[in-house]
Amino acid sequence: MKRYPRDMTGYGPTPPDAHWPGGAQIAVQIVLNYEEGGENNVLHGDAASEAFLSEIVGAAAWPGQRHWNMESIYEYGARAGFWRLHRMLRDLPITVYGVATALARAPEQVAAMKDAGWEIASHGLKWIEYRDFGAEEERAHMEQAIALHTEVVGERPRGWYTGRCSMNTVRLAAEEGGFAYVADSYADDLPYWARFGGRDQLIVPYTLDANDMRFATPQGFNAGDQFEAYLRDSFDVLHAEGGRMLSIGLHCRLIGRPGRAAALKRALDYMAGHEGVWFATREQIADHWAATHPAPSGPRPSEMDREAFVDAFGGIFEHSPWIAERAHRLELGPTHDGARGVHAALTRVFRSAAAERRLAVLQAHPDLAGKLAAAKRLTAESSSEQSSAGLDALTDAEREAFTRLNEAYTARFGFPFIIAVRDHDKAGILAAFERRIGNDRDAEFAEACRQVERIAELRLLEKLG
Repeated sequence: MKRYPRDMTGYGPTPPDAHWPGGAQIAVQIVLNYEEGGENNVLHGDAASEAFLSEIVGAAAWPGQRHWNMESIYEYGARAGFWRLHRMLRDLPITVYGVATALARAPEQVAAMKDAGWEIASHGLKWIEYRDFGAEEERAHMEQAIALHTEVVGERPRGWYTGRCSMNTVRLAAEEGGFAYVADSYADDLPYWARFGGRDQLIVPYTLDANDMRFATPQGFNAGDQFEAYLRDSFDVLHAEGGRMLSIGLHCRLIGRPGRAAALKRALDYMAGHEGVWFATREQIADHWAATHPAPSGPRPSEMDREAFVDAFGGIFEHSPWIAERAHRLELGPTHDGARGVHAALTRVFRSAAAERRLAVLQAHPDLAGKLAAAKRLTAESSSEQSSAGLDALTDAEREAFTRLNEAYTARFGFPFIIAVRDHDKAGILAAFERRIGNDRDAEFAEACRQVERIAELRLLEKLG
């Protein structure tokens, strides 16, 4: 059974209403990364010096050596940048991504974070690259990070963000079981649920674009006003859309420089000057989302075994369970767990089937207002559909017209007239009947197949929402 783990659909065209507290239009979430003292350094037992996110753009790691300039840049973040940002932001709800070993080397800063009421989430044990770590070694680092964080801060973290993560990171954090949210994702403007081994984990996505790290990358911000403009534009779009979250990423050694800090202040003053803005920690957002939009319940199509999948969807195409049987063997995944995802899988099978098999599907459909309807022998789906258009309450003249058209149509084409009745009223159905009976067979076969697919789509939308 092929399964594709990535969700390429998300909330689709209709994101849920966030219902932010107080009817806010937007949640603004500011992250302050505290990494200074947790970066790569031979003093920390690492193989080389740090080379990431500093004023030295394009820096290279120095194997087996300390890098004085790199170290002093990181020290600036702890010694000066943090305190400048603390003075500026101490009255706002901030989330700190705290590297555990960095926090352990920063008692004054941790005390200031706690005095300000900031959330201190975990940013891992060390600010190093985890892409090549084995799962068990990374799990061990995660457990050490939680233990050290708890010792230093006084309580375990409720949020997790590794940043320089591996393909195992989010799964490991979910399996750990103690996080209200995991932030190692850039996939959405809203929180969302992901499932790992039967456990639902809330993901509160982070950002790499509304992020001061772009001051330290080859293609990024050169001056504070560029960052300010980008934050303002991001805010304006999300505020206008309504019900979204703006995540802002900051680093003490980057935005803490005076020429950049001024731009941050202007941008935040601009946001605070609007109505309907909720400044919140990630923990607050996670708790609100979990209470307002709990994890979906019930079985998910991509996780169903063959028997359950066919039982659930075998009747979507009239009397043709073979379509669901074949669809279950396709490369399904989270993107197929909604109505249109299942529909896409089923219709792929239907469209690729031989003409005689598709003809059999058409022939399995009942006549509209025909003998099966009169004998009450329709499937529950067909009965409900025909009733919705009033085909179960025809006048004698209407019944005679349907009978005449049904007989003429079937004699001409070899299959009954098929139309997605929920898209039409009784008069529209009769008009389509009169029009389509004049088609040639190839054109009408193609139209009947399109109608069968539309009927399936409407059934799935009713079933799965």
